[in-house]
Amino acid sequence: MKTLYILDGHNILFRSYFAIRGMTNPEGESTNALFGFIRSLYKLIHDFSPSHLIAVFDGPESKKSREEIYSAYKGHRKGMPEDLLPQLLYAMEFCSIAGIPHLEIPGVEADDTMGSIAGWAAKRGALVYLCSSDKDLCQLVDDKIFMIQLHKENLLVDKKKVKEIYGVAPEQITDYLGMAGDPSDNIPGLEGFGPKTAAALLQEFQTLDAILQHPEKVAGAKKQEELVRHKEQALLSRKLATIDLSVDFPKQEEFFALKSPDVEKVKAFYTKMHFMSLLKELESKAPQEALTREAEKKPEKGEYRLVDDEESLRELLTLLREQRELCIDTETTDLRAMHACLVGIGIGFEAKRAWYLPANGKLGKKRVLDALRELFSLPHLSFFGHNLKYDLHVLCNEGLEVERISFDTMIASYLVHPERQRHNLDQLALENFAFVKTPITDLIGSKKRQKSMEEVPLPQIAAYCCEDVDYTCRLKEFFNERLKELELLSVLKNIEIPLIQVLLKMERAGIYFDQAAMERLSKEFAEKIHESQAEIYHLAEEKFNLNSPKQLSHILFTKLEIKPPKKIRTGFSTAAPVLESLQDTHPVISHILNYRLLEKLRSTYVDALIAQVFFPTQRIHCTFNQSVAATGRLSCQDPNLQNIPVRSKEGRKIRSAFKPQKPHWSFLSLDYSQIELRLLAHLSKDPTLTEAFRSQEDVHATTAALIFDVPLKKVTPEMRQRAKAVNFGILYGQQAFGLATGLRIEYKEAAAFIDVYFKRFERVQEYIEFCKKSVRKTGRAVTMLGRQRPIPEINSKNPQIRALAERLAINTPLQGTAADLIKLAMIKVDRLLKEHPQWGMMLLQIHDELLFESPDLHVKTLGQAVKEIMEGVIELNVPLTVEISIGKNWEEC
Repeated sequence: MKTLYILDGHNILFRSYFAIRGMTNPEGESTNALFGFIRSLYKLIHDFSPSHLIAVFDGPESKKSREEIYSAYKGHRKGMPEDLLPQLLYAMEFCSIAGIPHLEIPGVEADDTMGSIAGWAAKRGALVYLCSSDKDLCQLVDDKIFMIQLHKENLLVDKKKVKEIYGVAPEQITDYLGMAGDPSDNIPGLEGFGPKTAAALLQEFQTLDAILQHPEKVAGAKKQEELVRHKEQALLSRKLATIDLSVDFPKQEEFFALKSPDVEKVKAFYTKMHFMSLLKELESKAPQEALTREAEKKPEKGEYRLVDDEESLRELLTLLREQRELCIDTETTDLRAMHACLVGIGIGFEAKRAWYLPANGKLGKKRVLDALRELFSLPHLSFFGHNLKYDLHVLCNEGLEVERISFDTMIASYLVHPERQRHNLDQLALENFAFVKTPITDLIGSKKRQKSMEEVPLPQIAAYCCEDVDYTCRLKEFFNERLKELELLSVLKNIEIPLIQVLLKMERAGIYFDQAAMERLSKEFAEKIHESQAEIYHLAEEKFNLNSPKQLSHILFTKLEIKPPKKIRTGFSTAAPVLESLQDTHPVISHILNYRLLEKLRSTYVDALIAQVFFPTQRIHCTFNQSVAATGRLSCQDPNLQNIPVRSKEGRKIRSAFKPQKPHWSFLSLDYSQIELRLLAHLSKDPTLTEAFRSQEDVHATTAALIFDVPLKKVTPEMRQRAKAVNFGILYGQQAFGLATGLRIEYKEAAAFIDVYFKRFERVQEYIEFCKKSVRKTGRAVTMLGRQRPIPEINSKNPQIRALAERLAINTPLQGTAADLIKLAMIKVDRLLKEHPQWGMMLLQIHDELLFESPDLHVKTLGQAVKEIMEGVIELNVPLTVEISIGKNWEEC
């Protein structure tokens, strides 16, 4: 055995778990960490062709030995994420069938097992490579033991590299951690002894023992006192950080030899996990080649150039003018788009080549902007990027406009994987090309020591930005093919790409509110909150922390002896649904709910809104997200204006503070009426529901008449309300239990309502069954315009997961189509406003509603024109109806 590679299984799984999100198999089980683990394993095998390799995992109760020394060891860590534990077991199962030796020893941490194996192998003459990013393992590095950081392009860490990274030699690492501590393992170290201080002292004194023997020689009275008072803590910290090299393990060389994979079992495993790219490779290649083929996709380094002189710029512009599409990526001073100034821009048009133009270099900002202005004006050129809307904002801040957009890789990723919450470039490069991009913290640091991008040396920022451009080009090619395969290209080209410019204009327009009125509202809410607190304390007969669930639970369920409906792991729940169900049991409950409402309105909305006013415009500029909601709906943040309450009196007061900034202007609201029910009528082709909409009847009253078997004229408000709950419950796949809870009625009564509903609307029930059957077969729900949502959980063996998936299968085609339609309407309205800019501007989209700011002279004309667009955006077998409201503030609309 000449070489041995030891893979830190837990380290790779945890890193992959947080780097790759949103992957599940058809059973609904998370597979992101497992996928990352297998990719890392393949990469290691491909890059180093090892004959001997072992994956090491923490054993059960692995913290026990160190907890006996220090009870708080790793005590700050939450338990392993619920969906990671099964992936750990799957990782070990994969190792077994793929011929990868693996080991977990009960009661032993992976570090100790790895250290013991490494020491044994090195003594036998082998070169040992520890594949991990855990700094604890640096103490093992010597002339025969090295570390490889797979996530940093196989960075080899030898004795020299340890000294370069930490400022100390490998044999000093435990002393270093004894002083600096290790927050990741909750090793305390010494207060005031950070990494730099620890390294400097060890360079001077060589060992921790020498430092502790002569504390008076250390500069600074506080440090001297800390060394004296907490000497034992430093020694304890060193002991906790010291790897145990005496772990017993199999010491036969053949135990560590790679074996041949069981190809059929690996195929079955990939199929179960839905790793289709890996399965495809396995089926098309020889067994051993197939297990490393995915890693062979290791990307080549790109050719990146800094352009900071006139000759280079002229050459680049000549080349760029000949292209049809250009990728752009800006480097800026601020993540907030409206606040950001341009530091530089990366440009490219194909993979592996990119250029960086600094705005703060020798060329000067004006020359760079003039060059960009020329490029953006060329009619044959279009532009693409990753999260391009942000870059367009930055360019707008500098007086530049980009009209022609062809692609956005973030949105493309979202269309392929709408269930994922994140689509950042780093994650996509890792997942699709096994490439670890340079972390931004390598350039600007983090937290208190973070610096501006303007301070980063030009060669460093150029390489970073060009890397972004390079991988955006690679991702464009990759996702273009995926979108074609999934027949999603039309959704990107016809809906999402044109919408970017629409949202850009809306975000830049912002919305105005009366700050003085909002400040008065803040004071009013504060007074009411104080009154609610006083009443609660009076009824509870003592003061306590209202924001502490534990203290509140004690007051309600122990002192006041209210019967709790639900117990959770930490006691009795005080969540809003629980308290709402208890409102009739004690007067204090309604005061608590009122307190929570007021506190949330004041902190989340009123005070937060005041703080987010953009000084130059005196308006709020929120961000609309195209790549968050799995249904295709837009979301809103910084601030979220879609969530300002509309039903409560206090929420309406907040809305009333929003008003046009100019005199003689008004707000105009246009809202689709019952769009999802109308889509249900169209898609189900139910004759009763269709006729109700065609006849412009009150559909809820019609439903009530059918359910309660009474003439339409005899439908009471209560009947209508219950029918409305059934109608909307059906849209979301609600069952009898959910309906009973919502209406506060008995389960049997709710079940009877649903049973009668489906007898009256038979085609609706058929459509619901069709949706579920279709998704079970294809694994995806599809909207009328072709947007897709993967729902593999519909085949889960877990009944709760399966039931949720069935509800999504029913609702997604309705809610997703509604989202598509309002987006199409927004695109058409934007064209209208281009032709008639004097009519006003579009400000917000709140689900099925559009809000405009318009001069009084044109507001009715604009309202009628937008109504026609929204109602005619698609042809259905029932009419789309839009309601118009005009007011001098948002609440009046």
